[in-house]
Amino acid sequence: QGRIVESGGGLVQPGGSLRLACSTSGILFDPYVLGWYRQTPGNERERVAAITSGGTTNYADSVKGRFTISRDNNKKMAWLQMNNLTPEDTAVYYCNRVPAVSFWGQGTQVTVSS
Repeated sequence: QGRIVESGGGLVQPGGSLRLACSTSGILFDPYVLGWYRQTPGNERERVAAITSGGTTNYADSVKGRFTISRDNNKKMAWLQMNNLTPEDTAVYYCNRVPAVSFWGQGTQVTVSS
């Protein structure tokens, strides 16, 4: 009966910024690793960022230096700050544990276009 809800996506021009939020309930949050994933049509879902319970982060090379993942263990929430966005970042973004639990939220659409 877990629930994951992503929000904050939208349409943004190249070079713009967006902040995604992830709220969770009904799943164990701490001390598990959390991640942000993205998926485009015809492609596998890929993890772009992860953060441990203690705040250690790692990023895919494609987003390193531009994206920042954060979490609040008390609120059971996570965020993804995305800066200097490019059209290649266009995707549906999801959050989940790493490894993922057996279900996913609906994701939030990020579209980077001029």
